[in-house]
Amino acid sequence: MNLGDIVLNLNGIPGVRPVPNGELGFLLTPDGAWQPNIGNFADEIELNCVKIHDLLAVKIFGSISVYYSHLESVHEIHCYAGLNSESRVNKTLFETCLTKVSNSEIDHMLLYLYDCRKLVAGIQEGTKEVLYLMGEFYRSLNLDELFPQSSSDPDGLRYVTSPNVTKIHSFLGFIFIRLHSLLDYSTKLIFEVERMRISFIDYPNMTSKDVQFGDRKRLSVNNLKGSLFEKCASITEIEAARNLIIHDGLLDDMPKVYRVIENGKVVEKYILFPDVNESGRFERSRNRNLFFSLDDKINQRLPAIIEEFHRRQIVTLVAVNEILAR
Repeated sequence: MNLGDIVLNLNGIPGVRPVPNGELGFLLTPDGAWQPNIGNFADEIELNCVKIHDLLAVKIFGSISVYYSHLESVHEIHCYAGLNSESRVNKTLFETCLTKVSNSEIDHMLLYLYDCRKLVAGIQEGTKEVLYLMGEFYRSLNLDELFPQSSSDPDGLRYVTSPNVTKIHSFLGFIFIRLHSLLDYSTKLIFEVERMRISFIDYPNMTSKDVQFGDRKRLSVNNLKGSLFEKCASITEIEAARNLIIHDGLLDDMPKVYRVIENGKVVEKYILFPDVNESGRFERSRNRNLFFSLDDKINQRLPAIIEEFHRRQIVTLVAVNEILAR
């Protein structure tokens, strides 16, 4: 069967096009990525980020036309050095250029602009990573050979561990890590635009350099309804999952995929997620925080987690545009 005819389903059992009306499935796009057929807000997020790129130039240079008038003077030092692999400039040469070449206010404005734009680029690329990783999570769950099966396998519920299972759990873990990165990037961006530098006698330091999501109380948009900064269980759950993975270990001490066999055929595959309370935190008792009493199949609700995150991300980016447009 051609991959383009396949639909990846949340239950781990692939189907064929078309996707039943109103149901969510993952389809192969021309660029080779698996994307959800509904609930994909990548284009809207990208559009808001493009607007922010332009408004940052307006904020720093006074107007977009003034910025465009200086584009001919944009050098590798301004837009690539220390930011992008297209530049082979090292730290010593960069600092030499700052003192001998980049010594005008225009140079400093360009440097600062591209520093600010790096935050926006982080949001753009981080969003792409989350969508790609989610697609790969479902591709592997649906299509990779996770366990050898024979006609003699008894009906019932079984689990398996394997290198492909480890890979699936790696995708899941990094999705939560990258979602939290986007929380940090968004906090930095708003912190910066609310405290934009206005003096360019010297190359200014960014005000958001050491800011993280935990500093969101210092933002004017903290608790903004529908944003990433509104107190809610979904964002708390992302924080809790990321912190557990980074600081305490895995989401399951032995990563596994469960399979349901009926009449000798696998009819469902799933991964269990630890119990989360109403506030979005993992249930804990003394040293234990990985309870699995709720049969929470994370593969069934992962797209909803990411869709809500992206809806909140759009509200947040709109707020950034409004701050810059004032």
